[in-house]
Amino acid sequence: MNRGRRRADIFLSDADRCDFLQVLRETAEGWRFEVAAFCLMSNHYHLLVHTPAGNLARCMRHVNGVYTQRFNRRHNVDGQLFRGRYKAVLVSEDSHLLEVLRYIHRNPLRAGIVENLADYSWSSHQGYHSGSAEWKWLHTEVLFGMLAAKDRNRHAAYLDFVYRDDSAEIESFYAKKNLPSVLGNDSFKEMVREKFAHLRLHGEIPEARDLAPDGDAIIDAVCRNFGVSREQLMASRRGKENLAKDMAIYLIRRHTGETLTEVGQHFGIDNYSTVSSAVERVKRREEADKRVNKALEKVMRGLNKGQKRT
Repeated sequence: MNRGRRRADIFLSDADRCDFLQVLRETAEGWRFEVAAFCLMSNHYHLLVHTPAGNLARCMRHVNGVYTQRFNRRHNVDGQLFRGRYKAVLVSEDSHLLEVLRYIHRNPLRAGIVENLADYSWSSHQGYHSGSAEWKWLHTEVLFGMLAAKDRNRHAAYLDFVYRDDSAEIESFYAKKNLPSVLGNDSFKEMVREKFAHLRLHGEIPEARDLAPDGDAIIDAVCRNFGVSREQLMASRRGKENLAKDMAIYLIRRHTGETLTEVGQHFGIDNYSTVSSAVERVKRREEADKRVNKALEKVMRGLNKGQKRT
């Protein structure tokens, strides 16, 4: 999904919408970019796509870039049209996929633009509803197959489904100010977290931080490993080492990408240099002391097991 810069309209006319759909179809046909659903609103759009070639970023640069060029040329303007990089959500191929399909198609209803989805021309609802040959480029088979086993029942099943209200889970998900990057059940999220954990601090993939464990989970894992309570871990005495606390600080800093100040907030530490000193102490010991290295690895293994049980 993406929206206009400063929430400005990105479609000023039906000709603009036709341009966007032409670019979208060209991308789908030329780049193995399988479009399952779309909805064009005045200042934003939603797409539901499958990218078997793993080329989402490349395709989205093409869609946004070429459409911006055509928009600027048509309206004799220049500069940036969209607010920035698109927002992507990875969706589990289960009932959540159908929920997203319905959410996308019901956008005009929620916005009060129409009372009947059949009256809105700028979404793929028409393709699911009509079954006309002009919609053959749209990838509907997977979603139709989830709605009904037999072809003759699919359109009726779709209409019955799409005219029901969105689920509370989907409404809550899309109501969040900072939209999560993964939508699915707990086992799906855990699978994604494990498979792509190596990308969690990748600077060019900001959503990857969602794959990292949070600070509270790390603190709980350290407490389990050392056999101490949170209160004991948080305690500090001048001149007395608290390895458990230092290790928790170090792991949060290392695995979440939080700033020193943000890490300190977990422990009631106002001075970021205190956090930095704890990080450096553990880093030195990790390099020199095999026991500390093994302890760190054990904490992370325990954390992963704890997350799987959740």
